[in-house]
Amino acid sequence: MGGSVNFTPAKSEAADMAEVRRIVATAGSSFTAGMRILPSARRRAIYAVYAFCRTVDDIADGDAPGAASPRMRADLLHRWEAELHAVYAGAPQTAIGAEIARARVWLDLPKQEFMLILEGMRMDATAMIAPNGELLAAYIRRVAGAIGILSMKCFGAWRGPASERFALNLARGLQLTNILRDVEADAAMGRLYLPASVLTKAGVPHDPQKAARHPHLPRARALLGEEARRAFAAARAEIGAHDRLSLMPALLMMGPYERMLGRWEVDWSRPPPRRTRFGKVLDGLMTVVRPA
Repeated sequence: MGGSVNFTPAKSEAADMAEVRRIVATAGSSFTAGMRILPSARRRAIYAVYAFCRTVDDIADGDAPGAASPRMRADLLHRWEAELHAVYAGAPQTAIGAEIARARVWLDLPKQEFMLILEGMRMDATAMIAPNGELLAAYIRRVAGAIGILSMKCFGAWRGPASERFALNLARGLQLTNILRDVEADAAMGRLYLPASVLTKAGVPHDPQKAARHPHLPRARALLGEEARRAFAAARAEIGAHDRLSLMPALLMMGPYERMLGRWEVDWSRPPPRRTRFGKVLDGLMTVVRPA
């Protein structure tokens, strides 16, 4: 499905809200199940954050109109950087920006986290291949950790340092699992997010196309899977510091990913069985009721 640059101009509050809802509805993400349980004002805030993330991600992947070349992607991301500056100056120009501006009136949504997301999209747009551990950590902090921190603010779950630890560890677990799942799809775009140390240890070439077909790829996935498991465990250790009800949207996201990782750990040579929408919801609910 083609993406969009989503520079729809800000109009009225009702029109801006409708545009953001349209973007969320057409994205088809499993994460929206966790968003829908929020009170309306908080749901509206997280929808604005999600719409921004969806839009810049489409640009970085080259799926958005006018994003076919590196220069075009850079220009579009620069336009979104300018829009973020306008948002925090009180003069948003787009529907997404206007909704973010309304949310930050009553939520502490740090501008720097949005800027980190853009930095992560720029990293994506230049096709990362076999990063070292430091570069991969920096990438995950930007494309996942920043979203996690903004989400915790929108959920009303923020409790200070414990929330930062929870958000960043959960983000790492989710992103590493995405990397494990998407090796072949990423290779088709000239990307290879498996870190160089893991590839070398598993005997897998540092080349996207060769790595995606290599017989030792399951070994590389298993090694990185151990890191994902540790990240989820570290996030789980912080659950008790929070009100579980406010944390529920995050736990509903965590459950399906933990379950997918667990099924994969049985046999890394085969992809985990695809989960139905009901199955994903059930996995999320099991995480919500499971003791920390």
